[in-house]
Amino acid sequence: MTAPQVVVFANPDLLAAATAARLITRLTDIQAERGSASLVLTGGRTGTAVLAHLLAAPAKDAVDWSRIDYYWGDERFLPAGHPDRNETQAREAFLDHVNADPARIHPMEPSDGRFGDDPDQAAAAYAELMPDDFDVFLLGVGEEGHTASIFPSSPAVFETSKAVVAVRDCPKPPPTRVSLTLPAIRTADEVWLLTTGDSKADAVASALGGATEVEIPAAGARGVSRTLWLLDRTAAAKLS
Repeated sequence: MTAPQVVVFANPDLLAAATAARLITRLTDIQAERGSASLVLTGGRTGTAVLAHLLAAPAKDAVDWSRIDYYWGDERFLPAGHPDRNETQAREAFLDHVNADPARIHPMEPSDGRFGDDPDQAAAAYAELMPDDFDVFLLGVGEEGHTASIFPSSPAVFETSKAVVAVRDCPKPPPTRVSLTLPAIRTADEVWLLTTGDSKADAVASALGGATEVEIPAAGARGVSRTLWLLDRTAAAKLS
């Protein structure tokens, strides 16, 4: 796994715009090499802001969005179309406005989907459709250091064999989620961790300062060829 690289931006909006530009460049390069690419999306304020900048970017047409496979790193286990689902937010911010191929959009099952209110079956089904690896994996980082829906000292952070797990009793609502695990994240060629705000500064400093993944799960999110931490100035304030 690669050592983290850190890029600091003056404010959250500049971070989102720069990340969108970086993503366009990377996806264009991958498509030039292989024809298609895989992208794992993240939710939250920063992840949605990146998608908004992506949609507004004139250079977005350099990417053939119909030749991207879209996945999610985690999902709130809520009914289809619920406004708090990462899928819903990504569709509204970006996917519904570009020529994404519906067959290549791979959301996690909702709580009123094929498996009803059973997140374990939803997790197992998602594991079956995942590729062996990903090209670019976007992640957020929480105030306590969680990434995807892997929280400190939770059962998910100790998972070593499953690629996707059900997560219950999350300390942040909603309590039930479905999440990729750290072993699945570490199959990605590039992992980009995006976070902003002074409330994240302690977690960022700990993750980059040698904390274990049990203490700070984001510390265990690494890419095969690149691990990028994309931070605003306040989130990076406690880095040496």
